[in-house]
Amino acid sequence: MGWKSDIEAAAERISGHIQVTPVLQVQGFGLNAAVELKLEHMQHTGSFKARGAFNTLLSQQVPAAGLVAASGGNHGAAVGYAAHKLGHRARIYVPEMAGPAKIALIRDSGADLQVVSGAYANALELAQHYEAETGAMQVHAYDAAATVSGQGTCFAEWQQQGLQADTLLIAVGGGGLIAGAMAWFDGGKKIVAVEPETSCALNAALQSQHPVDVEVSGVAANALGAKRVGNICFELATSQNTTSVTVTDRAITTAQKALWMQHRILVEPAGATALAALISGAYRPAAGERVAVLICGGNIAPNPLG
Repeated sequence: MGWKSDIEAAAERISGHIQVTPVLQVQGFGLNAAVELKLEHMQHTGSFKARGAFNTLLSQQVPAAGLVAASGGNHGAAVGYAAHKLGHRARIYVPEMAGPAKIALIRDSGADLQVVSGAYANALELAQHYEAETGAMQVHAYDAAATVSGQGTCFAEWQQQGLQADTLLIAVGGGGLIAGAMAWFDGGKKIVAVEPETSCALNAALQSQHPVDVEVSGVAANALGAKRVGNICFELATSQNTTSVTVTDRAITTAQKALWMQHRILVEPAGATALAALISGAYRPAAGERVAVLICGGNIAPNPLG
């Protein structure tokens, strides 16, 4: 089976477990044309990650030892949520840099939460050690076929909702979400990868022609702070000649504020990163080019309602 059939199977598998998230046509942001937004920050646990988590758990036999995952925050919350709903135990390793809001979200899911010092890479190392020691099933945040197929259901759903855009802008951390887009559209849409300048694993890999380690920092690092892009994402991006741009932290926070001030959409920095490329001019559409933006995460910190 190919990616498209895998994603179609995933969509059927996770139906009833995930939200169908809305699509919004908006004017503004200083742009000349309307932009279509897919509001995936309204997904269970506040990000698209629930799709990959449910697909992984429903497509594989979960061992008695349960599940283990490493996460910058959103993935861990999704795995914890899916595990609770499906009756599995889960241990989640998360770095301190995830921040109190995302740590609390994971804890509230009922997962066995382990907060570790350092960054996502440190959490992943401990999760892999726990997997080897106990036989627990690793639910990778981005570089696994079941994860990518699950994230691809977002774009199958969007197409069913009448997506007309020529170009999709998608924020990238480890690459699971954009890999799902590339896998589903298979060159049928222009896909633009948007990363923070200070957390740009895919951009660095494309420049080096192979995945490389990068330093990770900045306002979106607790969601987009993968040290190295996934192999699946890199291979798809290379084969499809995917466009890659980077944006500054200031551009991200400007887009985040614009979403709230103009449309009362409240998102975390990662959720505004793809839009930042449009507002800042890091990506400039051609005349008549129809553009859509995936809004990927809404777990803002601190909690705006306290």
